[in-house]
Amino acid sequence: MYHMRKKAENIRSQLATWRETLHRHPELSFKEFWTTEYLTKELAAMGIEIVDWGGETGVVGLLHGPRPGKCVALRADIDALPIEEKSGVPFTSENQGVMHACGHDSHMAALLGAARLLAEHKNDLKGTVKFIFQPAEEIFSGGALMVKKGVLENPHVDFIFGQHNNCEYPAGKGLISSGSIMACSAFISITVHGKGGHGAVPHLAHDPVVAAAAIIASLQSIVSREMRPTDAVVVTIGSIHGGTVANVIPDTVTMQGTVRCFDLELFNELEDRLRRIIDNTAAAYRVTADFEYNKLVPNVNNPPELTEWMRQGPMKEVYGEENILPCTPSMGGEDFACYMAETPGIFSWFGSGNPDKGIKFSWHNPAFNVDNESLVYGAALYAQVALDWLAKDAG
Repeated sequence: MYHMRKKAENIRSQLATWRETLHRHPELSFKEFWTTEYLTKELAAMGIEIVDWGGETGVVGLLHGPRPGKCVALRADIDALPIEEKSGVPFTSENQGVMHACGHDSHMAALLGAARLLAEHKNDLKGTVKFIFQPAEEIFSGGALMVKKGVLENPHVDFIFGQHNNCEYPAGKGLISSGSIMACSAFISITVHGKGGHGAVPHLAHDPVVAAAAIIASLQSIVSREMRPTDAVVVTIGSIHGGTVANVIPDTVTMQGTVRCFDLELFNELEDRLRRIIDNTAAAYRVTADFEYNKLVPNVNNPPELTEWMRQGPMKEVYGEENILPCTPSMGGEDFACYMAETPGIFSWFGSGNPDKGIKFSWHNPAFNVDNESLVYGAALYAQVALDWLAKDAG
């Protein structure tokens, strides 16, 4: 049995250095050039083989054991958000208007730590570990691109593991549940075409503003009247634009929104249901509507048998049984699901909050921060999963 948490505790200072360095240099999706160079340098120094995966940003590394076996992949996301930092940390962002406000810096540091731990145990590996540092998670694009480019091949990935910080729980707590734990996600776009005119004589126009308002209200009937009460579905219009002058009815109104649900089959059906309501509501108001349903990511769905293996194996070793908690399903999306759609995988959370240190703000908040102590558990679990999986598969 490997005891990776004790090993990770010995590199606590290095983990913090990696995370704080990466935090100072946040970069937006598909613009992570400095980050890519830094990760490449650090991995190469550990003896990790860097492979060209076909993208401009992001890094893929390989660590081959001396004995043949299957391949396990460990994934971390690397992009930041367009947020001006107000966390007050001494290692604050040096890129104005950009911040690691979702903790991807902690994910990268944890995976670098796992790479170091696994490189030290290279001779114990019965197979290959693939390290995936993925760009553009925040815009739901990097995972799908990496899969399309073949990151799960050469060698073929037999199992993939990903994790995310959770600021609602302290360092030392791990969270996992089976089933759908993160939602299928789509962005929708609606353009209502009417006939403009003077606001004082609305009967001579076909008002797209009133029609758009009716469409927004009618779309909510999908959730309240077409879904089983036990189904979790969200239809949100977050952006609406139309007109420039108070007394002029415009020709068009544009709207954008998001659709979320946990059931993949239902997710695929929702496009037709939305289109029916949009088209018929538009017709009732003598306008037309263009509708786009852009499927971004499927749901993150943890298989029960793999969840139990994680809970009773790697997570129990790293956290202790008493510190493993069920996770609450989230309507947030996560493009780790793109990998899970192609190969067996599991996704979990590691506690990263610490109210005593003022680390209590949620993701995407300008004051967001991560307790560096959580990096020990993140690094340990990445490494423990890889070693245990390959040892299990080798029998």
